[in-house]
Amino acid sequence: MKIRSMEAKSAYTGRLPRGCVLCRKGAKMVLLVTGKCETGCFYCPLSRRKKGRDVIYADEKKVRNDEDVIGEANSIDAEGTGITGGDPVLALDRTIRYVTLLKSTFGEGHHIHLYTSSIEPAAFKQLENAGLDELRIHPPIQKWGKLDRTRLRKAVDRTEMKIGMEIPAIPGWRDETVALLKHADAIDMDFVNINELEFSETNWRTLRARSIDVKDDISSAAKGSAELALSMLELDVSIPIHYCSSSFKDRIQLRRRLMRRARNVAKPSDIITDDGTLLKGVIDTKDSHKVVEVLMRRFLVPPELIHIDRDKKRVEVAPWVLEEIARKLPYDSFIIEEYPTADRLEVEREQIGARTKRR
Repeated sequence: MKIRSMEAKSAYTGRLPRGCVLCRKGAKMVLLVTGKCETGCFYCPLSRRKKGRDVIYADEKKVRNDEDVIGEANSIDAEGTGITGGDPVLALDRTIRYVTLLKSTFGEGHHIHLYTSSIEPAAFKQLENAGLDELRIHPPIQKWGKLDRTRLRKAVDRTEMKIGMEIPAIPGWRDETVALLKHADAIDMDFVNINELEFSETNWRTLRARSIDVKDDISSAAKGSAELALSMLELDVSIPIHYCSSSFKDRIQLRRRLMRRARNVAKPSDIITDDGTLLKGVIDTKDSHKVVEVLMRRFLVPPELIHIDRDKKRVEVAPWVLEEIARKLPYDSFIIEEYPTADRLEVEREQIGARTKRR
């Protein structure tokens, strides 16, 4: 099949899975329903705050109730949800409840795909009945060359929803990867997604122990992973294959999701950058009301360009305003850049009001 190029050196043959089309737009919420998994893949990149823990996250937001999930979906104008883990099948009742919740809230057009390392036809049927649109199976790595001994064919034959595989491209595992793709083709699966292998805080030791290294000094991607994945697109198979690069996830997918969220959460005092982050003017203070009074009475700053952030104990001011008055203020003043996500991760801070003592 013809190989089609995508952004950030990603590529695919055939037709992209619907879930990937929406991820490409930044229009999918990621819902982690549990961090627990029984597979134990040596390359699992899940973070320490999630791995092995029975926690729930909607994108970067830790979920405490259904409103958190619906609120996060609304904040990015989500057109769909990717349910992940851990292994969502290990929390099957919870996963089914979220599928039902999302479909009842946003309608049947809200596309839901799910990742699992389990091969459980009965569970897959329950998920399909609940409204799941697309299933992505990550077979345990020890079974890659023995898939004919699993219930994978039975799972494919029993479901009408789209069902494919999703795996990382592991350097040195060419034969096993070829065997997996040929089996997926033989049992008439709908697609195979191959991701560029990435280093993380939780897997780098096990990757290095297997002589896998990063490809360069500015990337977390594994050396040789992209080359292996791209070579799989040239196999003589009829099943569509999609290679997703590490940089695609960061530069395209994440950036577009951030931009969607930024447009919904930005205050009149914020600037949205081309990367989807927010620029804010910030005054660190223990007396926010006094600072607001100074800004409004002495400098005539409009109230809509001021915001008291009680969580971070600071006053936010439109950065273009703060740049003009910072040197006249008796407070530490900064221009900061942060993600528009629920965790509001700060990525850069520049002091513009030079003070050594904060008030």
